[in-house]
Amino acid sequence: MLDREGFRPNVGIVLANSHNQVFWGKRIREHSWQFPQGGIKKGESPEQAMYRELHEEVGLRPEHVRILGRTRDWLRYEVPKQWVRREWRSTYKGQKQIWFLLRLVGRDADVNLRATEQPEFDAWRWNEFWIPLDSVIEFKRQVYASALTELARHLFIEPADRIPRWSAELLHPSSASETDEQAQQQQQ
Repeated sequence: MLDREGFRPNVGIVLANSHNQVFWGKRIREHSWQFPQGGIKKGESPEQAMYRELHEEVGLRPEHVRILGRTRDWLRYEVPKQWVRREWRSTYKGQKQIWFLLRLVGRDADVNLRATEQPEFDAWRWNEFWIPLDSVIEFKRQVYASALTELARHLFIEPADRIPRWSAELLHPSSASETDEQAQQQQQ
């Protein structure tokens, strides 16, 4: 299901533990890591899709988590043509996502990457909140930076303190150049 602009409606999930570390999953048989995410089916709300994807990809149920927040608007990224299936290339542009921040209220042992017959991840770990920005595939970085920045306040995390410099430049290009100019003036 694509919207008129060629974007597939999707949800992204940032799952945090009690130490504000976030779930990071390794895609099955690949070397790439990402947050859980997945498409919204026809007739599903973003919240319903989030709970379905949470179970399909991580094995967790609604009783294992609490919703702390979600992004206000759709966040979009375009997928490079070489990553798009041939039959979709004329219409598919990328993903538009609503992101949810969840608190794990269950235990780590509740995570089950084999909850369904077609697992998405074959390994997982907890990471510090901003670390995923350093290792996610490049075309998703802007969306990850926007989602994490918007959701950080629910965990009382200051975005400016820990966000990598290149991510700050993605989010606020003019403020990054102003900072460079200020630093140069101070050195003179």
